[in-house]
Amino acid sequence: RFTHSRRRSVQSCLSQSEETMQDTGDVSGFQPVRGKRVARGAGAAAPYKAKQDDSTMEGCEEMMEGNDEIAFETVAVEKDEEIEIEASKDQKEGEEEGEEEVSFPAVMIEDHLKARGFTKDYKLRMRRIAVPSHRYTPLKKHWLEILQPLVEHMKLQVRMNTKRRSVEIRTSPETKDISALQKAADFVRAFMLGFEVQDAIALLRLDDLFVESFEVKDVKRLQGDHLSRCIGRISGKDGKTKYAIENSTRTRIVVADSRIHILGSFQNIRFARNAVCSLILGSPPGKVYNHLRAISKRMSERM
Repeated sequence: RFTHSRRRSVQSCLSQSEETMQDTGDVSGFQPVRGKRVARGAGAAAPYKAKQDDSTMEGCEEMMEGNDEIAFETVAVEKDEEIEIEASKDQKEGEEEGEEEVSFPAVMIEDHLKARGFTKDYKLRMRRIAVPSHRYTPLKKHWLEILQPLVEHMKLQVRMNTKRRSVEIRTSPETKDISALQKAADFVRAFMLGFEVQDAIALLRLDDLFVESFEVKDVKRLQGDHLSRCIGRISGKDGKTKYAIENSTRTRIVVADSRIHILGSFQNIRFARNAVCSLILGSPPGKVYNHLRAISKRMSERM
């Protein structure tokens, strides 16, 4: 019932509007026009077009005269008028900078060495190596053995800074080798990790020696008694397993709690690391010995 009554009311309203449009003579003057397809970006077509009759224009003028609030001013626009847009200062500066060619002066070897301080006009360079608390006693005991090669052969200046608890090494005007400071720092750092002075001093003499460090948990997560048994497998009875790995791979190994340090050349460090990782993962020592025996035989053949 509701929908039927609603339709009748809508139809009656439409019929009344048509009658009023016929009586008034269609003052609006709008006629529907079929829209045209327009290319994308060109704008949409107007769905309706208005007739510009005299009657409609007169009606608009009368409405504008009666309304005092709205006011329009006519503006004359010339078609041939050119508008110039001034560029900002930043844009002008950017264009000027882009046109200039950037040139760098050539660096000579002598100037490079002078900048690094290897002349009479010397600029000091320093390295500082921290001393752990458990290495104070060994450092006091072997201080002269550490000091002698650094001062006599490498021509460096060394001192112990008790306030900072570190060993300070710096270059001097007599230093000739550019890499002397880095080698000395590696030598002292290796001693702080637990290596003997006789083993660490090889870092000063050879260029292809490195120190690699890793922890047991990096290979396998172990805790409690499992970690203790793993460290025992790496060392062996009276250090037998550790010495066997060192002699067969020609490296030096330090087991400091759960941390392992290996000193040697790149290839030898890889052999020793593989053997230690096998022990951490649970391989029996006998199997590791057989593998090390094959490695040592292969290395002796190459020599």
